[in-house]
Amino acid sequence: MRVTAGKFKGRNLIENKYAHIRPTADVVKQAIFNKLNFIIENSVVLDLFAGTGALGIEALSRGAKEVLFVDKDFRSVALVKQNLFALGETAEVIRGDYLNAIKFFKSQNKKFDVILLDPPYRSGVYEDCLKAISSYDILSNEGIIVCEQDKKLNFDFSPFVVESEKIYGIKKVVYLKKNI
Repeated sequence: MRVTAGKFKGRNLIENKYAHIRPTADVVKQAIFNKLNFIIENSVVLDLFAGTGALGIEALSRGAKEVLFVDKDFRSVALVKQNLFALGETAEVIRGDYLNAIKFFKSQNKKFDVILLDPPYRSGVYEDCLKAISSYDILSNEGIIVCEQDKKLNFDFSPFVVESEKIYGIKKVVYLKKNI
């Protein structure tokens, strides 16, 4: 597991040693960020369900202005902090569930240009998470949600609209925008 581009290109991240974390493969991560290439620089990014922090760290490496990491598992939070420390990078890492984090960001009037949404595939939280992002209005008007999921999962993306999607082996990455 490594950073694929930007100021930390080629740097290895601490390997995942926990069964509950399913890191995004480097080839998929690179494809995601190549698609986000024109909006990631100077953006504010939320890595929700951060796991190892690899997606958010990739955003930092490629020039994001700010990345906030959220995960409810203490082991994931520790791993994100270790990876940031190893790179000499600082960022806010929050331990908590997605709904409390979204409510907190709303209370701070925080808006995100990119939300990286990669919960455990069988968690059943996709629809509720998208509804919370919409109802608490934490995505900027031109923002994008990158939703990584098992390709067999089908659920309602509303109130967002699908901009595009791509399948990589057993996973599907869906890019969502506000329905303006």
